[in-house]
Amino acid sequence: MRQHIATLPHVQSITGHRPIQEAPAMQSISPADAHAIGDAYIIDVREHDEVAQASVPGTHHIPLGTLPARLGDVPRDHIVYVMCHAGGRSARATQYLESEGIDAVNIDGGITRWYGDGLPVTLGGAA
Repeated sequence: MRQHIATLPHVQSITGHRPIQEAPAMQSISPADAHAIGDAYIIDVREHDEVAQASVPGTHHIPLGTLPARLGDVPRDHIVYVMCHAGGRSARATQYLESEGIDAVNIDGGITRWYGDGLPVTLGGAA
């Protein structure tokens, strides 16, 4: 069994550096499971034009680029679920929110998977 050198207990005594600690894995949830929660607080981090084309009713729109400036708009007293088009931007947003002490969960596959799973989507206008 191979161990990465940074995880070996004696590395600090040899190199003078502490072993590298891996960040905890980002939490993720399927769209169906997020929808089943019912009162889930969902943030959509897509751009305005994307939300105008299709949106999930009841989501809170905070474009990814504005998230740091709008951090005060994000609740800290319960779990926040994050979605985008396909999951990449929401993963970055989820990691950012977690780094700010917010309990955040990425919605796997974004609105694309949400729609593909037959869950409610408003087409042609923001919710």
